[in-house]
Amino acid sequence: MRSLGQNQTEAELQDMINEVDADGNGTIDFPEFLNLMARKMKDTDSEEELKEAFRVFDKDQSGFISAAELRHVMTNLGEKLTDEEVDEMIREADVNGDGQINYDEFVKL
Repeated sequence: MRSLGQNQTEAELQDMINEVDADGNGTIDFPEFLNLMARKMKDTDSEEELKEAFRVFDKDQSGFISAAELRHVMTNLGEKLTDEEVDEMIREADVNGDGQINYDEFVKL
């Protein structure tokens, strides 16, 4: 979250986890993470911050978040994911079924 311009205390982070942990497993999966970031970005009410968050994931600036880019960012955030987990995250967010996440799909999460 710090790489996305968000700086919370440990207590604030735990509150956010509790707020968006839809399945109650004590961790945040990718759709829950995107939901959390969307809420935080809406709180700041800035389209530019949403675009910046998307750019963090879209390393090659293609306008799409690929599985490789998602894996890279999540690894940098400390998440070790299998190929299957990354593919599942893409499937959950990929509304149009092209195997990538575009900006509109990112914003809707």
